Amino acid sequence: MSPRPAASYHHGNLREALIEAAIDVARERGPDGLALRDLARRVGVSHNAAYRHFADRDALVDEVAGRGLVALTGAMQARLAVADRVADPVLRARRRLGAAGHGYVDFALAEPGLFRVLFTAYPTAPDRAGAGGAGGAGQDPFEMLNACLDDLVAVGFLAPAARLHAEITCWSTVHGFAVLHVEGPMRTAPPLDREAALVATLTAIDRGYAASTGAVVTAGELFGDQ
Repeated sequence: MSPRPAASYHHGNLREALIEAAIDVARERGPDGLALRDLARRVGVSHNAAYRHFADRDALVDEVAGRGLVALTGAMQARLAVADRVADPVLRARRRLGAAGHGYVDFALAEPGLFRVLFTAYPTAPDRAGAGGAGGAGQDPFEMLNACLDDLVAVGFLAPAARLHAEITCWSTVHGFAVLHVEGPMRTAPPLDREAALVATLTAIDRGYAASTGAVVTAGELFGDQ
């Protein structure tokens, strides 16, 4: 890519230009491609100019990770919005947990480079970061997951005793699935096979939590018509 002329960044927008360039590079090469000198060259300014906006590479990586967190949150919220249309409170709570996991994998597959950056430097949630540059994005994904699990307890589907550390079980499972399909041995899996495997994984979590209260579930209802 040809560097952009330095004159384009004489009016206070160099910081954003560097962030946008860093996001482009992260998408292409993940966190290993992020270097302030290279990014300064990419946008057509001196590296000294870049260092006036970011103290070091870690500060830039943190900013890119923050943007990734916004995107991850948005992907999860999009799936949750569909689950929220379900009238029955128990089925709605179950589908919300599945939707959170599905949205997480959606993001990982759509943005593998940003996904890698995000877990190189996992940021503080934007709504708890004060005036940070990542912008408002609502809840942290971990808080969203915890809220889904708390809802399952509230509707009587998940036993309170089984709630302990359930967020770690869910996140570890879904994150592991994402990593396997983004950069692991399953990365070449056909999309339909991957989707079927994800549905099976999320259904297994649902069935496991149903067992904690003896809830009766019907095959297919977790991912049935909305």
